[in-house]
Amino acid sequence: MKNVIFDCDNTYGVPDCDVDDGLTLIYLLGNKNVNLLGVTTTYGNNKVEVVYPNTLKMIKKLKVEKLPVLEGGKNPQDLDNEASDYLVEMANKYERELSILATGSLTNLYGAYLKDNTFFDKVKEIVLMGGITEPLIFAKRQMDELNFSCDPMATYTVLTKGKNVSVITGNNCLKVLVTREDYERELNDCSNPIVPYIKNSTDYWFDYNLDKFGIDGTYNWDVTAASYLMHPEFFKDDIYKMKLRVEDLKRGFLNIDEDNNCVLNLPIIDNEKLYNKDIYDTWKSVKI
Repeated sequence: MKNVIFDCDNTYGVPDCDVDDGLTLIYLLGNKNVNLLGVTTTYGNNKVEVVYPNTLKMIKKLKVEKLPVLEGGKNPQDLDNEASDYLVEMANKYERELSILATGSLTNLYGAYLKDNTFFDKVKEIVLMGGITEPLIFAKRQMDELNFSCDPMATYTVLTKGKNVSVITGNNCLKVLVTREDYERELNDCSNPIVPYIKNSTDYWFDYNLDKFGIDGTYNWDVTAASYLMHPEFFKDDIYKMKLRVEDLKRGFLNIDEDNNCVLNLPIIDNEKLYNKDIYDTWKSVKI
């Protein structure tokens, strides 16, 4: 059983915004080996003023109203907030038994460190979705990195001070494209209300990706990070020495260099079949 805090920029159901944080929340709720301690909200996909109430709305729909949801920093300077307070509190309560999954800007984690400089020493593991090691290109178009670049100073601190940090990069997520046909085939249990909830809430995202980027499908960006947290056996660990610079992190770039100031794990999906099956099975196990 893992004690998990999910730090995210959840815009599931918000028009023209990403759905993967919400799908990640559903995945965590469906996983029997997760003790989900709370959701701390951050910015990235949208402003915290949108993310926070949207997350409250989602947990009400999922009938898990007792799950703590904390409002995080609104910008890189807003470091003293409820989310960072809660992270410090849980790191003390579950010392060296706390796992943090973070899929948006890292302002809240940085705020927790500034409140308690031993914060990262008390955290068992950190799994992040973000960063690039080379240009992020799909459908012949170069895309911006959208998580680490939101708050480069926070990112630098988490990556260089954090212990046992794994990063699911944008580049490594491109290995598995998910199509609408995949959803139709795998999400076929209409007797469970979670199935139409997922399909109806995500259908527009396939159209959005096709219209905006020319991609006939989507990628399970944040869900991949949650999958690694719970099932590292589906992945191959890839350890790199990094020479990180705040200036590089303004575009989310992770510089691999033997002259290093940190060591990071950049896992790669190794068993696509089990990875996919686990995600769909776990989603379908959620009862609402």
